[in-house]
Amino acid sequence: MTVTSFENEDGAVAKMVTAAVENGGSDMVIDGNEQKPKKSVSDGFDANYLKIYYGKLFPYADFFKWMSYGNDGKHPGSDQSYFGRREFSFTLDNDIYLRFQSFNNLSEMEISIKEQCPFKIDIGPVYSVDPAKRHAYAGDNVFTPVERELVFDIDMTDYDDVRYCCSGADVCLDCWPLMTAAIKVIDTTLRDDFGFNHILWVFSGRRGVHCWVCDGKARRLSNEQRAAIAEYFHLYQGNENSRKKISLTGPVLHPFLARSYTEVLKDSFESQLLCRQKIFSTEERYEKILDMIPDESITSDLRGRWQDNRRSSKNDVNSLRWEQLKNLLQSGKHKAQGMRRHVEEIVFSFTYPRLDLEVTKHMNHLLKAPFCVHPKTGRICVPIDPEHCDEFDPTTVPTVAQLLEELNAADMEVDSETGLKIKRGKTSRAFPLHVQTSEPVTAARRLPPTSLPTAHVVSGSRRRKPPVILAGVSLCPNPSLAALCLPLKSRPSATAAGSPFG
Repeated sequence: MTVTSFENEDGAVAKMVTAAVENGGSDMVIDGNEQKPKKSVSDGFDANYLKIYYGKLFPYADFFKWMSYGNDGKHPGSDQSYFGRREFSFTLDNDIYLRFQSFNNLSEMEISIKEQCPFKIDIGPVYSVDPAKRHAYAGDNVFTPVERELVFDIDMTDYDDVRYCCSGADVCLDCWPLMTAAIKVIDTTLRDDFGFNHILWVFSGRRGVHCWVCDGKARRLSNEQRAAIAEYFHLYQGNENSRKKISLTGPVLHPFLARSYTEVLKDSFESQLLCRQKIFSTEERYEKILDMIPDESITSDLRGRWQDNRRSSKNDVNSLRWEQLKNLLQSGKHKAQGMRRHVEEIVFSFTYPRLDLEVTKHMNHLLKAPFCVHPKTGRICVPIDPEHCDEFDPTTVPTVAQLLEELNAADMEVDSETGLKIKRGKTSRAFPLHVQTSEPVTAARRLPPTSLPTAHVVSGSRRRKPPVILAGVSLCPNPSLAALCLPLKSRPSATAAGSPFG
C-alpha cells in the first residue's frame, strides 16, 4: 500500500492511499467524473452530518443482504467467503482514498463505515481471494475478479453539446428528460434483448444515473462479453466539433434501434426537448441541425424560410421549423435519395444514450454505492423506478440535511396545553437546531415510490418514532434495501441452491 500526493483542482495537495493489483495488472478504476472530490462541500452537505447519517439511517443489513446474493451463511449451500471477497473503496475527508477494503460480515462493514464516515463508498468486484489479504498469495492469476454486476454509467456532461439550459455539473428539469430517455432505452433493451431481470437504477446524487444488472449470469460475464454488450449499445460517434454525431446505415434500422426510436426517442425529442431546449430558436442552433443534412439544396431552402420567419413565440418556432424540416426530408421528391433517414439521425443525435463504455467493459471498474451522500450536493443516491422514471425529479431528491431535520422533528411532540412543540421526555436531538434547509422538507411527497418495502422499527429502541421517508422508503431507524433488484411480491426465499438472483 502506498500514499501518493498530488495537486487537485483547487490547487491543494491531496493524498491517495492505494495499492496495485498483484499479479493482475493495473489499479482499480473509479467512475471517471468523480475520482477526485474536492474538500469544499456545498450548502446541502456538512461532513459532520455523515456521522449521524451512517449511525441512524444507512441500510447496513439490507445492503449486506443485497451484496451477499444469498451467501449469508444461513443455509448449507451458501459460500460464506463470498461477501468477504468483495472489494469496497472509501473516499475520506482530505481526498484520501482507501482501496481494497473488505469485510467478513455485516458487523465488520457497519463498524468500519461508522468509524471512518466515508464521503463516498465505491463497490468493486468479488475476487478469487480476500482483496485485503492479496499480498499473502503468490502466483499468476491468483488474485483476479470472478464476479461483478454488469454496470452502466450515464453522465449529463456528455450531453453538453445538445442542451442549452445547463452545462457541466448543473442539471434542471429541462435537460433531465435526456436521462429519462436513456433509462427507458437501456432498461427495455437489457430485459427484452438480453433477458436480464434484476436491474437497479440509481441517481448518482448530482448529474447522472447508474445501472446495476444483478442477475447471476450478468455478474459472471467475462470482460470480453461485457465489451460486446457495451458495443451493442454504442452508436454515438460525435463530439462538439463534428458535424454529424450519428450515422445510421443500411436500408432499415436494426430492430433495437427501431424500437428505441418509435417507443422512446421520437416522443422524447418532439414532446419535451424540442421546446424545452429551444433547438431551432436561434440561427446558431438551427445551423447545427442543418449541418447534419448533406444536401445543400435542402439546407438552403430551409435556411431561407427560417431567416425570413419572424414569429414571436419561440416554442411555436421550434415546432414549426421541425415540421418543415421533416416534411421536406420525407417528401416524395427526396424519399428516393434516402433523405428521410436524416430525420432519425437528428433525433438519435440529441436523445440516444451516451454511455461511458469503459465502465461497462471491465469487471474491475468501481462504481458508487447506492444510498451514498453526494459530497457536492448533499443529496442521497436514491433508487429510480424505471417504470415511473418520468416522475423522477433530481432537484427534489432529499439531502442529508433534510433527513436529519426530519429526525429532529420526529423527536418533538405537541404539548396538549400550549400547542407548542417540545422534546419527547429526555430524548436527545439528532443534531443541533441551527442546521437549516433551503426549502420545506417535503421529499416524501415529491419523490415517486420505489419497490423498496417499508422497514420495521428495530427492536430495543426506546420509543417508536414517526418514520423518515426517503423516496418512499421508511428510514426509521433503518431503511430497507431488500427489494432493490427483485420485486417484493416475487422474491423467493433463499435455499440451499444459493441466491434468488441465480
